[in-house]
Amino acid sequence: MPSEKTLQGKRILIFVGDIYEDLELWYPHLRLQEAGAETVLAGLDAGVTYSGKHTYPAKSDVAINDVDPNTFDGVVCPGGFMPDKLRREEQVKQLIRHFHEKGQLVAAICHGGWLLSSAGICRGTRQTGSPGIKDDLVHAGVSWEDAEVVVDKHLVTSRNPGDLPAFCRAMIDVLEKQTT
Repeated sequence: MPSEKTLQGKRILIFVGDIYEDLELWYPHLRLQEAGAETVLAGLDAGVTYSGKHTYPAKSDVAINDVDPNTFDGVVCPGGFMPDKLRREEQVKQLIRHFHEKGQLVAAICHGGWLLSSAGICRGTRQTGSPGIKDDLVHAGVSWEDAEVVVDKHLVTSRNPGDLPAFCRAMIDVLEKQTT
């Protein structure tokens, strides 16, 4: 694996909350760091340890309400049951809309697509996600594709943990091309 730090200087926000999908948070978190990016875990409260679906712990670095999106280059929305709770938070939706409007990375895997749908950024986009939320995404205006990863400009989406290698490669590619 190359040790090139192509994402040096990039800061990526990753949402965390109880019952997140362990692999869908940790694999991108570590892979983005490996590529040189700084990753910041944002939960409803700062300094809280959240438990994943498979009980792996993740401690939030910052509270979602304290995030200044202007200090980040994109956002990652892991799946699990967490997105169903976080999509009810107005600040989560505002953050996602901010990154989308700026043309910065907005990445969602599995049920993470619920966050994009609730943020109102889906109409006219191509996406994939968990088959369990396909109808929700289609009703939100997504042109659905059953693929391991779908990249639509700055939007990167995948279906499940098995798609994580392609998901991470696509995120890194989008970030490398993104101007700050």
